[in-house]
Amino acid sequence: MDFQVNQTLNLADIDYLSVLSAFDEGVIIADQAGRIVFYNQTQSQIDDLEPEFVIGKSVPEVYNLDENSSLILRCLSTGRSILGELFFYRTCRGKLVNTVNSIFPLMQQNRVSGAICFIKDYNLLDKEISASPAFSPYEGHGYGNGTRFTFADIIGDDEKFLQSVKEAQLTSGSPSPVMLYGETGTGKEMFAQSIHNHGPRDASRFMGINCAAIPENLLEGLLFGTSKGAFTGAVNKPGLFEQAHGGTLFLDEVDSMPLNLQAKLLRFLQDRKIRRVGGATDINIDVKIISSVSNNPQQALQDGQIRMDLFYRLAVVFIPIPPLRELTNGVETLARHFIYKYNLVLGKTVMGVSEQVLDVFRRYYWPGNVRELEHLIEGTMNVIEAEDVIRMRHLPRHFLPPEFAVLTEQASGRAAGDRADAAGKSVLNGSPTDISAADRPHAKTTPESLLGRQKAREKELINLALLESAGNVSRAARKLEISRQLLHYKMKKYGLERGSY
Repeated sequence: MDFQVNQTLNLADIDYLSVLSAFDEGVIIADQAGRIVFYNQTQSQIDDLEPEFVIGKSVPEVYNLDENSSLILRCLSTGRSILGELFFYRTCRGKLVNTVNSIFPLMQQNRVSGAICFIKDYNLLDKEISASPAFSPYEGHGYGNGTRFTFADIIGDDEKFLQSVKEAQLTSGSPSPVMLYGETGTGKEMFAQSIHNHGPRDASRFMGINCAAIPENLLEGLLFGTSKGAFTGAVNKPGLFEQAHGGTLFLDEVDSMPLNLQAKLLRFLQDRKIRRVGGATDINIDVKIISSVSNNPQQALQDGQIRMDLFYRLAVVFIPIPPLRELTNGVETLARHFIYKYNLVLGKTVMGVSEQVLDVFRRYYWPGNVRELEHLIEGTMNVIEAEDVIRMRHLPRHFLPPEFAVLTEQASGRAAGDRADAAGKSVLNGSPTDISAADRPHAKTTPESLLGRQKAREKELINLALLESAGNVSRAARKLEISRQLLHYKMKKYGLERGSY
């Protein structure tokens, strides 16, 4: 049948916003000033923020980002597109999100009038994974290269600690691999970023990944990239090695990496070439490798968690970072630093901590090290009122032994708080080993919610398996009938340290 098309498709008349509203990826549109003018429902689900709360606000008001760290603001400033960049960010309400972003400038009359950002959330990280210090919402401006820290941000005057800092500074100008060894919360990522910023690669990208937090089937693609057709839905996407080309790649908890990936990493260290998943050609990569382990590397070698040939190639320079409990005056120095920091952030005028609190701090084991101390100070300063000194009654109940919890409930004023201080000091006259098992970080809790009870039971079973295997993660994983990598992730989630067993 003969017919004539009277009207062609007029792109100018299409309602694009309705399409973007229903898009299965997050979409944000910002104007030239960085104010968010469009925010679809998918992005609302990714961020756990309501569109009516977001629209009209600037990017830094919604996300803990600034001109240097925000991809949208970078696109507005440079007028250049950003394609498929792996990105971590934290919302103003504290949620940490792991995404891959593509941002494009919106042009009007050859001028940048805004930017559109497409966000894909791969759900690689559980909501409860602890944020790295690198993404703390209270730290200063980033350096535009994926970092927030330099050696000036590392606080401490202990001789052993300063020796580690000195070694890290000396190795920053070398392309040799560096391995950092320290417990959770000792500042390994701060050291890694500081090494990067102290060396000749500081103008290039710093990329980091926690090998224990990423599912095994996704880790290879994230590191080495993917080629179209490698598997269903695969696209040509550079991995972290390619993104860090010319800069630094930080492999946190590298001993949690599956052995097959360790072999592929070893090949890179030998040839300085990588091959994407499903790819047919090698890609030359120039990158400095910094890795970290939280557990004793000799034990990891003995347990078969890390290949010996890989270990010696990664640990060309081996830098131990001492835990907080081994630092002379470390607690006092860091407590003063964090009080000053959160005075500025929270608008407080706290002058310090009481002698009783300091006594508790000195005797505490600090399984979470510096990060735990910072979070404790931050939480305490959020609830302190017109006080000028942090006292026993201000400390959170989960931090204190049961004896202190009772005293905290009874304390209603300064005098009552002082009595709690005095009683607290008498309880802690013994050594740290006198604290009952219920007071240790691995203690079983009795939460009221079903989810809380399930988590407590899971933590209890993991704790029991680690006790029975004397801290051997591989044997504990076999007892629990889960993978060693999953057990590492859950240990980190519940703050369980292998060295404690």
